[in-house]
Amino acid sequence: MIIATQQRLTLAEYLNHDDGTDNRYELVDGALVPVSLGKGRHGSIILFIRDTLKDIAQETNQPWSVIPGLVGIRSPRGTRWDTVRIPDVTLLSTEQWDALKGREALLEINEAPPRLVVEVISESTARVDYRSKRSEYAVLDIPEYWIVDPIANQVMILTLDDGAYEEAIFRGNEPLISPTFPTLDLTAAQVLSAGQSAGG
Repeated sequence: MIIATQQRLTLAEYLNHDDGTDNRYELVDGALVPVSLGKGRHGSIILFIRDTLKDIAQETNQPWSVIPGLVGIRSPRGTRWDTVRIPDVTLLSTEQWDALKGREALLEINEAPPRLVVEVISESTARVDYRSKRSEYAVLDIPEYWIVDPIANQVMILTLDDGAYEEAIFRGNEPLISPTFPTLDLTAAQVLSAGQSAGG
């Protein structure tokens, strides 16, 4: 992935950064990294997951908000420079989302973590999503992390257990098993095929 600039930014500089474009960036060890748009299929999968989880939360009367690509999570990478990740989908309490409306939509390290995050793989993000974010999200105590991989045709659901993620991989018509959503009625194929019939 191409680093947008070699200049290191503080967290405050990152939050105030404006390069005159609509581009979005993560901050990795103080360096701006563009958030790739991905292919249309990528976006269709994100919206499908958002809509599905939102519907289940409403049906089960859970006070949760499902937010696509709009919540930053400050990450403890152990360097002197800050890192901020922006998951493709973030599930957090509605109370927590409402609290962010009056300030930067950034969850700090000392705040309650999201209940679940989702990353949809693209060719440029696979290494980061499978490796770096996996370890960072575990350190942040995020209970559940989905890695949706249209390239490998699989959905990996990582569940936090004693500070490390246990992984389960689902393919084809295998039903996804989510501790956060025990009533989830969804297969890997349904997720991975989202938007394809509409040319996404």
